Amino acid sequence: VIHLAARVHVMKDREADPLAASRRVNTEGTRQLAAAAAVAGVKRFILVSTTKVIGELSGDRPFSEIDEAQPVDAYGISKWEAEQVLREIGRSTAMETVILRPPLVYGPGVKGNFLSLLKACEKRWPLPLGAIKNSRSLIYVDNLAEAISTCLDHSGAAGQTYFVSDGNDVSTPELIRRIAKALGRQANIINLPLSGLKAAGLLIGKSAAIGRLTGSLTVDSAKIRNETRWSPVCSMTEGLKRTAEWYLGK
Repeated sequence: VIHLAARVHVMKDREADPLAASRRVNTEGTRQLAAAAAVAGVKRFILVSTTKVIGELSGDRPFSEIDEAQPVDAYGISKWEAEQVLREIGRSTAMETVILRPPLVYGPGVKGNFLSLLKACEKRWPLPLGAIKNSRSLIYVDNLAEAISTCLDHSGAAGQTYFVSDGNDVSTPELIRRIAKALGRQANIINLPLSGLKAAGLLIGKSAAIGRLTGSLTVDSAKIRNETRWSPVCSMTEGLKRTAEWYLGK
């Protein structure tokens, strides 16, 4: 069983209690599905979790599997709880479990902030992000699918937790340039000082969002590469090209 369903990308949450709503789907939904799978005799259960279980920002060192969980938002908290639920069921039954923690997933059909970035680059809207010096990990959807496929039957993956990524970390300005190039556009980036960007975020009540945009969030995927010999099947350049083709053809 490959479990990807989740309450995620809720841009304007109208729930009175977003954490409770996320727990109903992400935590309790995982508990019920995994328990039913174990009773049915499912051999292996793969949960696609998120880097957000460790935190929003990695700083100068990429997240790895030995880092302590420090989820911040409702999504991250509920996914961390789902991981613990699955491990508990795995320990008490014969069902093997695998947990994958991808960073931002992009590709045809992408939604959320990445889709907004595609639109901004395609329209050549000015983006005041040129002064940002950070590093971000991403994973193309086909690379994630290949990681899932690898973990379906690799004997060494049973009971493991893995971070996965394209292995090609980029800064926010560099990502914008690459997206624009894939779209056949010239990036329209303005070098607004970081202090000005943070001040603007404070004024419009978006400090947290600006913090995530300007900070680093990288992951170390060495463990899955070493233990299963998985490696990305598609480069970031090709992944962005395919994503741009999908977007322009919508």
